[in-house]
Amino acid sequence: MGFRMGIVGLPNVGKSTLFNALTRTAAAQAANFPFCTIEPNVGDVAVPDPRLDKLAAIAKSKQVIPTRMTFVDIAGLVKGASKGEGLGNQFLANIRETDAIAHVLRCFEDGDVVHVDGRVDPVADAQVIETELMLADLESVEKRLQGLQRKVRGGDKEAADQERLLKAAQAALSEGKPARSVEVADDDRKAWKMLQLLTAKPVLYVCNVEEGSAATGNSQSAKVAEMAAAEGNAHVVISARIEEEISQLDAEEQAMFLEEMGLEEAGLDRLIRAGYDLLHLETYFTVGPKEARAWTIRQGTLAPQAAGVIHGDFERGFIRAETIAYEDFVSLGGEAAAKEAGKMRAEGKGYTVKDGDVMHFLFNT
Repeated sequence: MGFRMGIVGLPNVGKSTLFNALTRTAAAQAANFPFCTIEPNVGDVAVPDPRLDKLAAIAKSKQVIPTRMTFVDIAGLVKGASKGEGLGNQFLANIRETDAIAHVLRCFEDGDVVHVDGRVDPVADAQVIETELMLADLESVEKRLQGLQRKVRGGDKEAADQERLLKAAQAALSEGKPARSVEVADDDRKAWKMLQLLTAKPVLYVCNVEEGSAATGNSQSAKVAEMAAAEGNAHVVISARIEEEISQLDAEEQAMFLEEMGLEEAGLDRLIRAGYDLLHLETYFTVGPKEARAWTIRQGTLAPQAAGVIHGDFERGFIRAETIAYEDFVSLGGEAAAKEAGKMRAEGKGYTVKDGDVMHFLFNT
């Protein structure tokens, strides 16, 4: 089950530099001019989780396979993108394919790096991007409402439900509010997601600060934090320059460098954790002598659907899940000891998987 986070921002905010560092590649061309990224760049990163290594050591697993998150670097948006300015709508379409949006905001002063509007104001930058996404959504909603009229008049229930949701989105967007501000009933969530509205996606503001402010943030990132809190969105402070340097070091050198900079962990780890929180994700594990593996699911996922992340047959033929809590597996020293101590549970179709569960699925073929 893959999760994709789109990285967006105005030109020259450090977006592609950050992407390069996050994915440990030079796939995105980071250069000091607008539109240096002419195709969306995609990179997968392993999700760091020390629990997985601990489980693998106990089980003497030959292979350790972390779960992964996908980052999509989307070319710099500018004011008027919804009307075709800059590189226009082709990049708005790329955002539709992501699960969440990371807004990279310039929170640093540097006379050598040109700002597209000639000033440093991260809150205004965020508003420019949000406005463009809302305008694109509004145009999309209005076109789709027109296309549904005949089906709705013909009594098509699915079309009527879609029209109801689109009108709710239209009302919010017309008032200058993003689609995520609409309260959606549980029964409508699947249909709502199918609308693929840009502003319905959760947002994480990434404050790109100068190296000296990476640990504490600065006055600009404080403004973003205040904005994020008011909106109910999340934010994280990162120095893209530091992440770029870290990406060139081995593990031991990274630890020394982070200590020198007064940082407890790399920005990648903080960004991934913030992304997990934003998307309400959690991890369960499968562990054995062959491999220890992490699997990503949404919070509240039932056991059969969690099994389906491994293979569709596991979900279709689900019988039960043999489950051990992470703490029990570690404290007792493995599966056999946990089973002997009565800590292995047989869970059925109604079981809600918990973060850290160590699971083995039984199913009919």
